[in-house]
Amino acid sequence: MTYVLALLALLPIVVVLVLLIGFGWSARRSLPYSLGIAVVLSAFVWQVPPAIIGAAVVQGVWIAVSILWIVFGALLMLNTLQVSGAVGAIRRGFMTISDDRRIQAIIVGFLFGCFIEGASGFGTPAAVVGPLLLALGFPAAAAVVVGMITQSAPVSFGALGTPMLVGVTGGLTAPEVATFLQAQGMTLEAYVLGIVARVGLVHGVIGVVIPLVISAMLTRFFGEKRSWREGLEVWPFALFAGLVFVIPYALVAVFLGPEFPSLFGGLFSLAVVSVAARRGFLMPKVPWQFPDRSRWDAWWMGTVEPDEVDARPAMPVAVAWIPYLLLGVLLVMTRLPALGLGDRLREVDLRLGAIFGTHISQSWEALYSPGTILVLVALLSVLLHRVPWRSFTRGASTSLRQVVAASVALLIAVPMARVFIESGVNESGHASMPLVLAGAAAGAAGQAWPAFAALIGGLGAFVAGSNTISNLMFSLFQWGVADQIDVSRQLIVALQAVGGAAGNMITVHNVVAAAAVVGLVGKEGLILRLTVLPATYYVIMAGVVGLLAIYVLGIG
Repeated sequence: MTYVLALLALLPIVVVLVLLIGFGWSARRSLPYSLGIAVVLSAFVWQVPPAIIGAAVVQGVWIAVSILWIVFGALLMLNTLQVSGAVGAIRRGFMTISDDRRIQAIIVGFLFGCFIEGASGFGTPAAVVGPLLLALGFPAAAAVVVGMITQSAPVSFGALGTPMLVGVTGGLTAPEVATFLQAQGMTLEAYVLGIVARVGLVHGVIGVVIPLVISAMLTRFFGEKRSWREGLEVWPFALFAGLVFVIPYALVAVFLGPEFPSLFGGLFSLAVVSVAARRGFLMPKVPWQFPDRSRWDAWWMGTVEPDEVDARPAMPVAVAWIPYLLLGVLLVMTRLPALGLGDRLREVDLRLGAIFGTHISQSWEALYSPGTILVLVALLSVLLHRVPWRSFTRGASTSLRQVVAASVALLIAVPMARVFIESGVNESGHASMPLVLAGAAAGAAGQAWPAFAALIGGLGAFVAGSNTISNLMFSLFQWGVADQIDVSRQLIVALQAVGGAAGNMITVHNVVAAAAVVGLVGKEGLILRLTVLPATYYVIMAGVVGLLAIYVLGIG
């Protein structure tokens, strides 16, 4: 019976994957089928009360609105910086470092993206990095793919450690864990710090090659020769960039905790690698470029295209970068608990409470949202760069139209995830669909579970759209499986968090949001076909590291 339920629970996921990746349908076309199946299963198999299903849908819509606000902010900032001439100045600045597109993707896409993820999380890197790469002359599809792959190692410690502090800690707040910790004479906070250290080390091993993966994906799918080899040719520089990121990242995770690994690793590596590249350290002898624009495949290009002629070509590069630096500073300031600014911003909560009289509620801390900070920086850029108000309002109108185009898919994807998750509140006695899936996988795997723990984390992130929510859903389950098969509980939960980060590369509503900011609405399936490759690598390697650590090195 468990496996029958698991197969049924898998249907909404299989359907959306087959339609998106297999048939190349758009998200707005395929997601309604997935939502419909999830609702039918919840109502007739899991016997979830109609009020719970309706409340989950409303909750999902409200979450989607909050995501669309971030997308709007990213588009508004891009359009504002375009008309100010900042985009052109930044483009020229990176050309002085290197005109090699592989190097630009590593520095801008990965390292700058890691810093933004560490500061804000919640899909913000793809929304910020994608438009910036687009402005540098990348095809829209390439910009999105790079931005999505970046959401790997830094995600576990994104938004100043939220996936660990909220996700893992909240997931392990349970009586059985409390009893275990009491016997060990340990607090939950100290226990989670041990998990944090393991997450940092596992990512350090796996994530070091992500810059090389980005380079290889770029040349294979967006190069004239469609060659893996051209991307792999920059392996000395790519591995150097990976090491400069993961070493401080892992050290901070081990010795300082979850708040700053991605933030510090991204900032440190961005500074060091940019200087090294400017001085020619380990740089390729022959720069690599995209083919001439006339030979680009149609699906590479979106509807958002920065003008080739810069509005103000004389703008200094340092001045052009001020809005992005300001964005990073404001994100950090609002997320540092010691400053207390974030607490004040959170007081403005557009909350839906007890939806339809159920336990389901949803907050939207609108002032705390990265979208609000993006909009604020866009407005400040008007003053800083002296943008004509008419040009700004025209850009805002364009941004709004682009957000509306992306809204349909998001307004379906997130409710589907919430119905899936809330299926645990039912009259059938079954566990929720995610837990049924995880339980079936654990029963089939047995002692080989370390190889599959990250897969469950990735599945949770794919469905829920969040590493934090994946950790909340599955951390206790992973801990329980590790307890049953008598292996390191901390390492198994760490693999869950690593897998949840990898799942962000294929999270549907993150892909939809990232595609929207570069005008690729309707091409989400084509993007997922590519990002599923590095996501698969990440999950498999996490399993290999887990097996080696437990059964070869004897950890735990």
